[in-house]
Amino acid sequence: MAPQGNRRATVAAETASGIVELRPDPAFPRAWTLLVNGVAQSYVDLADPEHLDFSYLTLIGVVLRRCAPAGVPLTVLHLGGGGLALPRLLDHLRPGSAQRVVERDADLAAMVTRLLPPPPAIEIVIGDARERLAAEEPGRYDVIVSDVFEGDRPPPSVTTTGYAEAARRALKPDGLLVVNVADVPPLAHTATQVATLRAVFPEVRASASAGMLRGCRAGNVILLAGAAIRPAAGPLVTGPEWEDFAIGAMPLLDEPA
Repeated sequence: MAPQGNRRATVAAETASGIVELRPDPAFPRAWTLLVNGVAQSYVDLADPEHLDFSYLTLIGVVLRRCAPAGVPLTVLHLGGGGLALPRLLDHLRPGSAQRVVERDADLAAMVTRLLPPPPAIEIVIGDARERLAAEEPGRYDVIVSDVFEGDRPPPSVTTTGYAEAARRALKPDGLLVVNVADVPPLAHTATQVATLRAVFPEVRASASAGMLRGCRAGNVILLAGAAIRPAAGPLVTGPEWEDFAIGAMPLLDEPA
């Protein structure tokens, strides 16, 4: 039975990622939190795709709303699937969008699609994010969303200049790369990721609270990279605070073959 049939039941399964749970939100009758090994990864409200709950999803949601005129369909590649909250949102906001989701954990993807069925227009591909990105045809995508994690950190293969270069090839000339970075003070990982993207893209910006970028707390920074980022793409950090961020950080290169 689909989880809607029993609002009080948490659904759990062991997959390649570990113990995956879909936990009901008692405040919303069709809302669920996806947890992997006890860590909340995503939030899905089947009754309202715009109800994102998590702050990092909300930040990326703002970018997807504002990166193009309202209602215009986009071609989007999502690297990392989870509960498919962002593909569901985009399908709702921009009907007719062509979306491909790459998820490495086949059992997790099957669990989500069975219990929380996504819109039929969303294509789900099982595979490694870096390998699938490298295989994409050049200039295909308006937006690439990178939200790939193993536990609480991304795999090294999605943090390098080689990964950024593969994303730039797969994007249209005016396309946008959106990267979810989770970090803790003093934000050394974020600084390295900013330096890595700046080595490949003409413009790199960040969407986050000022307190987050000052290293006052742990949380998520959403990095945007492209040829020309529209100021309306989100609540972007500006000024000397951003221009000086990541000074001294070095781009992360792929290991020699």
